[in-house]
Amino acid sequence: LKSVLQNLQSDFPMAGLRRLSVENKIDVDEHAALAFGLVICAGAATGIGAASVFFKQLVELASKKVLAVGIGISAGVMLMVSFVEIIIKSHLAFMDAGYEDGAAFAFALLAFFVGIVFMKLLNALVHLLDRDDLHHCPTVEVSVKDLESSAVDAATPTNEAQEAEKAEKSAIQKLERMGLNTALAIGLHNLPEGLATFIATLGDPTVGITLAVAIAIHNIPEGLCVALPVYYAKGRRFTAFLWGILSGLSEPVGAIIGYLIIKFSGNDLDQTVYGVLFGLVAGMMVAIVLYELVPTAHRYDPEDKVATNSCVAGMAIMALSLILFRV
Repeated sequence: LKSVLQNLQSDFPMAGLRRLSVENKIDVDEHAALAFGLVICAGAATGIGAASVFFKQLVELASKKVLAVGIGISAGVMLMVSFVEIIIKSHLAFMDAGYEDGAAFAFALLAFFVGIVFMKLLNALVHLLDRDDLHHCPTVEVSVKDLESSAVDAATPTNEAQEAEKAEKSAIQKLERMGLNTALAIGLHNLPEGLATFIATLGDPTVGITLAVAIAIHNIPEGLCVALPVYYAKGRRFTAFLWGILSGLSEPVGAIIGYLIIKFSGNDLDQTVYGVLFGLVAGMMVAIVLYELVPTAHRYDPEDKVATNSCVAGMAIMALSLILFRV
């Protein structure tokens, strides 16, 4: 087995992968602190987007094209790392567990597609909770002027506002529900992202760092999507900011779940557990890209002026980082 892994290492020098050999098994506690730190930072990025309610300039920057570029880059990074790094680690982990090469490859792909199915089921749950599909952030079209006038109206209603109290109350409740549903939907989607970042960091900290940055980039507009409707409905900046922060807290929960799965599997160094987790994570990441990030990027960029090119750019950034970290 050591000879096979050495041959693989020499056959693919550009990949520079840190092979999961008998002599180089993963110790969950070695990089656990870094993994948790990266997950927390990535989840906290929703607070950057949510903080836009305090600064008019940030709201103005949140144009559809800017969001499409950010989401496209994140999609490219996540696709590249899933296919070039994580699924390969799943395959090698199954081989280290004693499976033949063909069986190990089959189990890695099986775990990959199970991860995709899991995300499909999670998406179905999200849509049940959010039937109006509001978590794609249609509120980016809200202008700064609209936000300010809404806040003033919420604080000091005029006679005209009182006359139309029922209509305004209904609209405000709808916006508030939009923000809360968006926070719940994003929170559910962030759960597997936290697991993915944690597992990727355990396998290779350089991959985990790059992945955390990519997730943080698309978490920024997610925080914006939560905070804007809440602020628009209530006129309270801090409340809106708080909800934006809370939507990212599920990522550390995902990391904790991954940590507990590994620790309570009976053996920290069980390569079968890592094989399954790496495969699941790769599938979940690809599903997030295909079912969420790419459609959302094209929703903000229907003419595809920047979305696809940004995705390719994200893949190039990920590829370059993998090379540079291993030179």
